[in-house]
Amino acid sequence: MGIVAGLDSSPDFTRIVVCDADTGAVLKQGYAAHPVEGGGRASDVDPQAWLLSLGEAAGGGLLEGVQAIGVSSQQNAVVPLDAQGNTVRPAMVGGDKRAQVAAADLVDALGGREAWAQAVGCVPQAPQPVTKLRWLNKTEPDAALRTAVLLQAHDWLVWQLLGRPVRRTTDRGGASGTGYWSAATGAYRADLVELALGHQAMLPEVIGPSDAAGTTPEGLLISAGTGETMAAAFGLGIGLGDAVVSLGASGSVMAVHPEALVDNSGMITSLADATGMHLPVVTTLNAVRTLRGAAEMLGLGDLESLSELAMKSTPGSHGLVLLPYLEGERTPNLPHTAGTLSGLRRESMKPEHLARAAFEGMLCGLADALDVLRGRGVEVRRVFLLGAAAELSAVQAAAPALFGAQVVVPQPADYAAIGAARQAAWALGVSQGTLDPRTPPMWQGPAAQVLEPGEELAVGQAVRQQYVSVREQTYPGAFR
Repeated sequence: MGIVAGLDSSPDFTRIVVCDADTGAVLKQGYAAHPVEGGGRASDVDPQAWLLSLGEAAGGGLLEGVQAIGVSSQQNAVVPLDAQGNTVRPAMVGGDKRAQVAAADLVDALGGREAWAQAVGCVPQAPQPVTKLRWLNKTEPDAALRTAVLLQAHDWLVWQLLGRPVRRTTDRGGASGTGYWSAATGAYRADLVELALGHQAMLPEVIGPSDAAGTTPEGLLISAGTGETMAAAFGLGIGLGDAVVSLGASGSVMAVHPEALVDNSGMITSLADATGMHLPVVTTLNAVRTLRGAAEMLGLGDLESLSELAMKSTPGSHGLVLLPYLEGERTPNLPHTAGTLSGLRRESMKPEHLARAAFEGMLCGLADALDVLRGRGVEVRRVFLLGAAAELSAVQAAAPALFGAQVVVPQPADYAAIGAARQAAWALGVSQGTLDPRTPPMWQGPAAQVLEPGEELAVGQAVRQQYVSVREQTYPGAFR
C-alpha cells in the first residue's frame, strides 16, 4: 500500500512515526518539544504551539513519500473558536484543577452522578471538556459568549492540516471523552453543552473509524484522528479479552468491550475506542505515588532500590497490608480517606516487608479496578502493563498472580503515534479499495515480555484475599 505517518501531539511534545502501511514497521521518526512560554506546563496553551512543534518534528523531509497521516492528541483539551474560526482564548488543557468546583456544579445541575452516567456514560471530572466549559461560563463570561465552535486538540490539528475547511470532524474515541457525547447512543447531548457553556455551540461531525477527514490540496489523506488513549490501545493491537493497566502516579485500567457500559456509581467511564468497539475505563488515584511514598519513608533514592528490597520479602509481606489511598481514592469512591497500614507485628516490622506491602497494595488496588470491569461482564484474559514501573522486578513478580491473568509488558514505544499511523493505513486502504471499512490492517504486535501466573496463582489469590479482608474491615461495603 505504501507509507503512512502517525502524529501524536502529547501535552509536552509532538512525536511522528513513519510506517510501512502493510506491516506497521517503523521506518523513520521525528520529535520536537512544544514551545512553552514561561518555562512550565500551564492550564492554558496557545494551540499554535502544537503546530510549531509539528513543523519542527516533520523537518528534514520526514514526510516525503507519505500518503496518509493519522493524528493522535492529548485528551481533555478543548479549543473554543469564534464564528470566524479564530481561538477565543488559549486552549484549556490537562487536569485543570480550577474546574473542580465547576465539576460539582454540573453534577448537581443535572441531578446527580446517576443522571450523568445515564446521559453520557461518565460523571464530570475537573479535566473534562464539559467541565472546562462550565468554568469558562462562570469565570470568563465574555469569552464563553463569543465561543461558537468547540474542538478538541486532535480535531483542531486535523482541521489545520486540511487548511481549515468548512467541515469540521472528530471521531468516536475523542467525542466520548468530552462529557457531551454518549458512547451508548452515538449522539451528542447538545443540552449538556448549553448547561455548561450557557448557550449552544457548533460541534464537529463524528465520522467512522476508517473514514477520512479529508485530503490536503497536495493529495495527502488525513484520517479521522483520535484521543491519545484510544490511539495507544490501537497501536498496541488490543482486542476482546485484553485489558491495559497503566502505571502512572495514578493508575488506570481499560479493556475492550463490544458495548458501552452505563455505571450509575460513576466508577466506570464509558469511552469509545478507535475501531468501533468500546473502552470502559476505571481509574485509581494511587499507583506509582504509593511506591514513591514508600521509598521516601524507607530512605531509598529510587524505585529500583525499593523493588530490590521488596524481593527480599515473600508474598503477603508477613501479614502487612497497605491500603494505598494516599490521595483519597476514586475506586472505591473514598475521596477523603488516607492510606492504612495493617497487620503490624514484631516480626513484620522490617523494611523489606513494608516495601513488598507497597507493591502488593498498589497492584491489589488496580486488581480492584479490574474486578469492577469483570463484574460487568468484561472478559480479561491478558493484561498489558504500561509505564516505567512495569519494568520493576517486584511488579513483574507479583502482577500475574494478583491480576489472575497473563501479563504482557510491551517494550517502550510511541504506541499512540503508531496507533495514529495504523488508523491512517486503514483509511488509505479503504480509499484504495484494498481494506474492509470494518476490519483494520493487521500489523505485527509489539515486542514484549509475557509473564504467566502459573503455580503462583493460588498464592497470589491468597494475598489478594488478605488485602480484600482488610479493605472490607476498614471500609465496609466500599464497592457496593
